[in-house]
Amino acid sequence: MSLRSLHLLFAALFACCSMAQTTRSVFDAAVPTEYEIGGITVSGTRTTDPNAVKLFTGLQVGDKITVPGERITKALQNLWEQKLFSDISFEAAEVRGRTLFLNIVVVENPRLRGWGFGGTVTRNEGDKLADGWDLSPGLQVNDALKASTRAYIRQYFVDKGYLKADVRITEVADTSKGATENFVTLKLLVDKGVKVKIKDVTFTGNEELSDKRLRKAMKKTRRKRWWNIFGGSKFILSEYKADKAKVIDVYNEKGFRNAAIVKDTMYYVAPDRVRVDITVDEGGKFHWRNVSISGNTKHTTEELKNILNIKKGDVYNKKQLDSRMFMNPSGRDISSLYMDDGYLSFYPDPVELLVEGDSIDLDLRIREGKQYRIRSVIIKGNTKTNEHVIRREIRTKPGQLFNRSDVMRTQRELSTLGYFNPEAMGVNPIQDPRTGTVDLEYTVEERPSDRLELSGGWGAGRAVLSLGVSFTNFSMRKVFKGPWDPLPAGDGQTLNVRAQTNGRYFQSYSLSFVEPWLGGRKPNSLSFSAYYSVQTNGEGRFINTSDGRIRNPNRQSINILGATLGLGKRLPWPDDYFILRGTLSYQNYELRNYSSGAVVFDFTNGTSNVLAGQLQISRNSVGPDFFFPRQGSDITFSVKATPPWSRMAWPIKGPEDYATASATDRYRWAEFHKWKFTTQWFNRLTRSKNNHDLVLMARTGFGFLGRYNNAVGNSPFERFYMGGAALTGFQLDGREIVGLRGYDDFSLAPNTGNFIVAKYTTELRFPVSLNPSATIYALAFAQAGNTWRTFDKFDPLKLYRSAGLGLRLNLPMFGPMGLDYGWRLDDVPNYPNMARSQFHFTIGIDLGEL
Repeated sequence: MSLRSLHLLFAALFACCSMAQTTRSVFDAAVPTEYEIGGITVSGTRTTDPNAVKLFTGLQVGDKITVPGERITKALQNLWEQKLFSDISFEAAEVRGRTLFLNIVVVENPRLRGWGFGGTVTRNEGDKLADGWDLSPGLQVNDALKASTRAYIRQYFVDKGYLKADVRITEVADTSKGATENFVTLKLLVDKGVKVKIKDVTFTGNEELSDKRLRKAMKKTRRKRWWNIFGGSKFILSEYKADKAKVIDVYNEKGFRNAAIVKDTMYYVAPDRVRVDITVDEGGKFHWRNVSISGNTKHTTEELKNILNIKKGDVYNKKQLDSRMFMNPSGRDISSLYMDDGYLSFYPDPVELLVEGDSIDLDLRIREGKQYRIRSVIIKGNTKTNEHVIRREIRTKPGQLFNRSDVMRTQRELSTLGYFNPEAMGVNPIQDPRTGTVDLEYTVEERPSDRLELSGGWGAGRAVLSLGVSFTNFSMRKVFKGPWDPLPAGDGQTLNVRAQTNGRYFQSYSLSFVEPWLGGRKPNSLSFSAYYSVQTNGEGRFINTSDGRIRNPNRQSINILGATLGLGKRLPWPDDYFILRGTLSYQNYELRNYSSGAVVFDFTNGTSNVLAGQLQISRNSVGPDFFFPRQGSDITFSVKATPPWSRMAWPIKGPEDYATASATDRYRWAEFHKWKFTTQWFNRLTRSKNNHDLVLMARTGFGFLGRYNNAVGNSPFERFYMGGAALTGFQLDGREIVGLRGYDDFSLAPNTGNFIVAKYTTELRFPVSLNPSATIYALAFAQAGNTWRTFDKFDPLKLYRSAGLGLRLNLPMFGPMGLDYGWRLDDVPNYPNMARSQFHFTIGIDLGEL
């Protein structure tokens, strides 16, 4: 019997005996006697308020109690329930006639000073444990606290696969200087034991479905096989239970409605290995017979049956039935039909009317409810972004019928802004059935979006460093009006400032600004950029001579000055994922005594101008996370062209005869037309509750650079280069560099570039961390591509191929970074010493537009 039980059993007797020792002539312990409490005192408290002890008993001065009786027993029980004391007793301090003075004697539990780990726990594991429990200095140390702490620590390691983990907790009195005797430190001794993995998973009773198919359904409970280089999976009870449910789901999908797991067991076959045996009862295979729909008034039975698409004789499939009633990824389900038309409380209830033999009669009972209109839209959590920036992306407006598709589209648009954590984004519909209205509450969580971009690359035989600042949620309005907190932010504009250099040989400076909602009412964007760069042979611009300061005749340089102005418009047709953009750009190239293999000019002194317009139409439904998208597509077609100056007599008058003109005259105003088409698709292959999904990305790109006049020749600008990681640090002549991992930079095009390009990419991506402060995903890729000079040489199947593995990291302050290891699968002419495989490390990664 426990100490507490003894106290409860003998409390009244003990109290009565104590009183009897004081006044034996007043009462007899065997005869219940009523007394009035004349006073209550408390002894033994150190940190607990004596008045709180009195309050816990439920006794007050003036109360009438019977000794022995239930009131004293109940008071004692109340004190034990507080779990503050290791010993409690009631004493009769004094008895005056029928007046009793009580003294409550308690021994307090020690309080917690701190804790320390021992045994096989690492420091990192100890820190993680401490982050997740409720221990804090000052808590009462009792059996319940130690039991919950022991259970928490053991469960932590069991979930890591240490099934035999053992935890011992001892109290160590705090003997440090100035410490009181009532404080203790807990010594947490942990023996993790060995990590236990699954040796094998076997099934019995399964005749219709193979062991292989059932094992495949168990995503977390996997057996050990030699080809699995990472070994068997850990045995975790919660995951095992979920996997057993998935086995039943597989049977349900195949028509086995009554399938059940009738027995399962786990036992050790080695100190670090367990075996799992599962016995199933498959039952019979069922089919749908008669399907009826009732309760529908908004939509016809025929319309709903077409969506349900279940015919007499079809195999029973619960998963298929659910997907046609709720949340079908394609959007074709009955709930979407109703909820996109305001029926927020709609619910379909499938009822099996009759199960006869192997046939099931189904009645889908529709509960339409009422149509809800949006009363108000509430935004919470935006601490930096101004509310109007969020509201302009919201598709659900007050007064409209509730539309679930619009809610989902709103969440996508808010996520693609890049200002909020997509994993924490939510929407809470607050219904008012009385008025038939709903308040939509969108919750967002701001995340750092501005970036300090540090890039490194290689160009012209030298290392190039880039430093840039990108303010992606900038506010030009606040630059002049304030407030700055600490920077003008919150209006959704983008401001980029960048500088590049490798010392005295190359410097580049650029500035760009984007306003996504010009005027604030429609999603019409305005963009502007300006840049200047200079490359030299390292010689100074001037030298000092006896005749004074003169221009250095040994200096070679190329100066580039450019600017771009663009407008964009979101199109309502064919759907509002389409965007039309127009861009006007100008570049001025000034060459002074310049000759280099890095550029393809045919002259060394002179000026060349490029005035070009670009028209681009795209459809982008990728989302919701821009760094790790799981679904959607991005299709883009663009044309960039200069005026055909050689065919025009105005406003630019060119040479009389381009065929005999010098290169300086032919390229004074460059001319070309450039066509590009790219398509990119994301497909989520698996779905998990924590959004750690396997995603397939497929991308294809084609490009062509043409000329207007054969006499002028090919443009020295906008040519295609391929190979490597596409990070050269800088580009001098508007060249487009397309990456192909596994090959050396620029190795798949001649030094002068090419005019046709094709590239195909496939990646399997899996997120390692979706934390917005450090998003990481791993990938496996396969690529193929090539460049050609003319169409008669073009062969979209004659490609250089590669495959490999990679890792992507996105830090909010530094932007995306990547590390890839690629194997080239083909040899390249003129590159006999190229490595068969190589790493590609990139900061500020850009693997080429195609």
